[in-house]
Amino acid sequence: MSRSYDCVVVGGGHAAIEAALAASRMKCQTLMINLSYDTIGEMSCNPAIGGVGKGQLVKEVDILGGAMGVAADFAGIQFRQLNASKGQAVRSSRSQADRKRYKSFMQKVVSDQEYLDFLEDKVIALIVKNSRIRGVKTRSDQIVLSPTVVLAAGTFLKGRMHMGSQITPGGRIGEPASVRLTDCLEELGFEILYFKTGTPPRLDGRTIDFSALEIQLSDDPPVPFSFRNEGISVDQKLLPCYITHTNHMTHQIIQDNMHLSPMYSGQIDATGVRYCPSIEDKLKKFADKDTHHVFLEPEGVNTPLYYPNGISTGLPADVQEDFVHSIKGLEHVKITRYGYSIEHGVIHPTQLKPSLETKKIKGLFLAGQINGSTGYEEAAGQGLLSGLNAALSVKNQEPFVLKRDEAYLGVLIDDLVTKGTEEPYRMFTSRVEYRLVVREDNTDQRLGAYAFKLGLISDREYGRIQAKYESINKVIDRLKATRVKPFPELNHALEQRGSSPLRQTTSLSAILKRPEVDFNMLRPFMVREDLTQAMIEIVEYEVKYEGFISRQLRDVSKFKHLENIQLPEHIDYERIHGLSIEIRQKLKRFSPINLGQANRISGVTPAAISILMVYLKKFKRSKDNCSNL
Repeated sequence: MSRSYDCVVVGGGHAAIEAALAASRMKCQTLMINLSYDTIGEMSCNPAIGGVGKGQLVKEVDILGGAMGVAADFAGIQFRQLNASKGQAVRSSRSQADRKRYKSFMQKVVSDQEYLDFLEDKVIALIVKNSRIRGVKTRSDQIVLSPTVVLAAGTFLKGRMHMGSQITPGGRIGEPASVRLTDCLEELGFEILYFKTGTPPRLDGRTIDFSALEIQLSDDPPVPFSFRNEGISVDQKLLPCYITHTNHMTHQIIQDNMHLSPMYSGQIDATGVRYCPSIEDKLKKFADKDTHHVFLEPEGVNTPLYYPNGISTGLPADVQEDFVHSIKGLEHVKITRYGYSIEHGVIHPTQLKPSLETKKIKGLFLAGQINGSTGYEEAAGQGLLSGLNAALSVKNQEPFVLKRDEAYLGVLIDDLVTKGTEEPYRMFTSRVEYRLVVREDNTDQRLGAYAFKLGLISDREYGRIQAKYESINKVIDRLKATRVKPFPELNHALEQRGSSPLRQTTSLSAILKRPEVDFNMLRPFMVREDLTQAMIEIVEYEVKYEGFISRQLRDVSKFKHLENIQLPEHIDYERIHGLSIEIRQKLKRFSPINLGQANRISGVTPAAISILMVYLKKFKRSKDNCSNL
């Protein structure tokens, strides 16, 4: 049998869902192929969305039409603003999700989506002709023809699960690995690395002694992820998390059995996640620490299961029993499923263009953990952009690429395709050099116009965004224009907040810049504006950090000209005199699309960038002369 589509998406996880939804929302006939419909939207690891650096990604996926933020709001059972005391530049949203509710929501979104079909099957090979994707072949001998394919294979490329010396092929408990597809990718010439990740045991909450533990409540009121939602449903049940800690006995049990850990017995040679290490890694790398946090996260409203975040492990089952029972509050806990380590293949991401299309095969896009990243949010962002760009490719339009000064997604993808990664890549606020202007709270302002132009949000939704920032800018302008003389009521309000009284006429914006002053204190002294709390926080940030923001915008402008100088796709670096052999090799390998990207390649010197600029000027002059003949 054979059939044809505009786009085929392989997988059913977070990357695959967003890729399939993005392509179909662009009115491309799209087929999603996964081994089982029931595993679409599965939260394979912890039941949480967002986190430091990750909440920003969810917000960006949301404004670009993705489903993750809406699903997180719908399924959320706890909401927290992380780094709330540190300011908007690093503030990140996080929510616990009801695992079953999240999955069922995503499955409904997929089933209801126009232009999107689903096939329960397994892709075993790619059909390629003349370095261009033509479709895929499935295990049931179906041929699906398509000019674009998005591979979002997660941890399934030759995945192997480890628990002590026990090794089970698979990408997740109960699901087989993709071996033939991995072989196909190797035969096509892709460089494959192997990374390691893992998961902790699952616990029966009915056997946890919560009375001995520190409680962690949800924010009140909870702040939603999606810009489409003004709040979280009042009927939604919010549950607390709990915090406990490992101790000397826990560490001793693990140390005594370290030789049984797949990572340290030599059984696994893959690179693990540095920023989310297993408990074995923590003890090896942080030997001076007497204790480590364990966050007990509920998996849902109608299940007793808890996810003990912080003790991911690949140790044998009996060792897991011993060390878990040594932890406060877990002395008598029942383990419902043991933790395990998993090693899986990834395609080295420097083999991708910034559009996430592979350099070797036109029309083939990769998204998610197959690119060496880790995390639901990183996967969803890549999935959305790969699906968008697959659709744009079908329509013969230019790819959609976000820059580092525009989005966390721009940083994520630029880091992967320009620098590559030798370990599972996780997003952090510290990776974003322009985080004063690329913030969670202004995501709709940064990306709304793109979303509207691409048809990902409606006229009404875009109108709401425009009206919101018109109101914000009007208030900021009024704060700057309104000057007040010293008078008793204002000075009294300042003194109550520990701020010095006014001695001369001053603008309200200058007063708001004071650390002790907030917008609400100034409200009685200006025209009443109907602003939400979120809008007030943006006003405060833009005024208080105006100088820093202006300086960062100047930095953006300073380096932006390099991003605008495009490098020809088939440039011959061997013909450019003055470049060292090493730099020529790197430029050929990475194939940067502009001078900005070339400048970020490790080992490419400022002198080399100058040589390229001279070459491009000569190239343009020569091209112009030819066109005039």
